[in-house]
Amino acid sequence: MLNYYIVDMEKKFLKLNDKFNKQTSLFNDLINLFEENKNQIFKNDTKKISEVRKQALEKFSKSELPTLKHEKWRDTDLSKTLSKNYKYYFDAEENNSEIGKTFKCVVPQLDSLSFTFVNGWNTFESELITLEDGIIIGSFSDAMKKFPEIVEQHFAKTFQPEKDFFSLLNTSYAQDGFFIYVPDNVNSQKSIQIVNIINNDENIFLQPRNLVIIGKNSKLSLIHCHDSVNQKNSFTNSVTEIFLNENSNIDYYKLQNLNNQSTLLNHTNFYQNTNSNISSNSISLNGGLIRNETCVEIEGEGCAANVYGLFLMDDKQHIDNHIFIDHKKSNCVSNELFKGILDDNASAVFNGHVLVRQDSQKTEAFQSNKNILLTDTAKINTKPFLEIYADDVKCSHGATVGQLDNEALFYLRSRGISENNARMLLMYAFAAEVINKISIEPLKNRIDDMVKKRLRGELSVCDQCVLHCGTPEKEIDFEIDLSKI
Repeated sequence: MLNYYIVDMEKKFLKLNDKFNKQTSLFNDLINLFEENKNQIFKNDTKKISEVRKQALEKFSKSELPTLKHEKWRDTDLSKTLSKNYKYYFDAEENNSEIGKTFKCVVPQLDSLSFTFVNGWNTFESELITLEDGIIIGSFSDAMKKFPEIVEQHFAKTFQPEKDFFSLLNTSYAQDGFFIYVPDNVNSQKSIQIVNIINNDENIFLQPRNLVIIGKNSKLSLIHCHDSVNQKNSFTNSVTEIFLNENSNIDYYKLQNLNNQSTLLNHTNFYQNTNSNISSNSISLNGGLIRNETCVEIEGEGCAANVYGLFLMDDKQHIDNHIFIDHKKSNCVSNELFKGILDDNASAVFNGHVLVRQDSQKTEAFQSNKNILLTDTAKINTKPFLEIYADDVKCSHGATVGQLDNEALFYLRSRGISENNARMLLMYAFAAEVINKISIEPLKNRIDDMVKKRLRGELSVCDQCVLHCGTPEKEIDFEIDLSKI
């Protein structure tokens, strides 16, 4: 029997006035909902995991709902999205598997294994798959049953601030999501693609939990996609924990193309051991309200963390990128590069925080946020900053906000290029720096095409493919003759 509850967000969340406090019905109702359904929530747990949930719920009850008065949330207003009622499911819907079978994603020449989740629940017949090289992929809920010792060792072990309202809520409630385990000394030849689809007839509240463990001397390429099929409201509170052991590597790509009625709070926490390497690239093309919180804990020497992002927002869309890189050991490098193009009444936030601890000598840390505003009503609040307690370091940070270069436009138009194409060419050249960081060539080509379409205003939420690829034979024409430059 399908088990769900209507979460009356208007009564619980909308009271964001000066008199709001944690004794209101918000906390009591969410705690009561947890207590009423804890048998369902705990059904795949070990005793230790259940205890972690209870501790998270207790901390949650002492936390505060983020409002504009909180420093980390002062530029992202949740009151509108939290004024709606949402349906919360404690079981997978019956038609999920059928949607997973019919929803296809084809990236030409990309050698990958694809796994589809609908409304936060897996849709594949075999919940966990073991590949020939020993990699285990599948459902987080099934991993708790079959590999409890692995989940226990890693669940909720990455950075979680004591008062982080939504990550604590996810730890308390999370039931399903994806699970990937890469044994030692494995270099995965295929990319893994996780497709998260939102398909709902009513407003829906989702809390997927994802866990990735990469063994010593191993490598993984992971493509993580978020898409929506229709135009209904949705609220996704997602947490992904990624553990890298010694000498391990991950190429991680977040692709976000959701409808304007969607809210996505996306927490991605990396834990790095000695000589491990991260390359993370988030491409945000559509979404009503997106908040990407990326935390990197550097726990070993010789690590490298490259965190990139590109966002193209228009209409009244809002995106908020928060990045925290914690340098705890010496001889490590981190790079941040985020670029944004904002049109119409779109808004964005960039908050980059690099912490270099006292014993983290020989650290190199670089931050850069660059933005183009195409209208007078688009806006960006950017705050890159460094917190340094070591004296032998190389660190820099910077941010720019501006319009398209009029001199460059004039130069292109003097070469016979129309004003519209000249503007698109400049925007594309601006975005290409981030696109070129993608190391998977077929994926880079497809993202390149998607960005071109987005700049032309042609890319919208599609009901067939998370990457909006069309057929492999169909090419996307970008009507700019580069030979004229």
